[in-house]
Amino acid sequence: MTSLKSKLQEDLTAAIRARDELRSSTLRLTLTAITKEEVGGETARELSDDEVQKVIAKEAKKRREAAEAFQQGGRTESAEREKAEGELLDAYLPKQLSDDELGAIVAQAVEEAKAAGAEGPRAMGAVMKIVNPKVAGRAEGGRVAAAVKQLLAG
Repeated sequence: MTSLKSKLQEDLTAAIRARDELRSSTLRLTLTAITKEEVGGETARELSDDEVQKVIAKEAKKRREAAEAFQQGGRTESAEREKAEGELLDAYLPKQLSDDELGAIVAQAVEEAKAAGAEGPRAMGAVMKIVNPKVAGRAEGGRVAAAVKQLLAG
């Protein structure tokens, strides 16, 4: 069992013992999503820590989007709960890159792509190939793509 998954299970046990309903339900749902990912596909397998992080990030993003939808629908109580669940899951993820840090990584990747002969907006794919492994798990794809577009256009 991966260390991140076992940490989630230990935290779930502690939350159940402490009768922390929000934490226990959130961790239960997350562990269920991890298990679904493990058994989905052709053969059942155990996920690596990186894959578990991706599942947690996906679940956290779902919570943020749901909170936003509830907020727009005027259901503040549900929005607050979803937001709290998202923040709880964010604690299990690596710290997100700041805009400055992301910009520096993207600028370096643009220079590497130019050195390889890719320039202008058509270099987007080449730059993304360089940037994605460097920022994996620490920045959402949309943020990365926006930063790359901005640097290539400007």
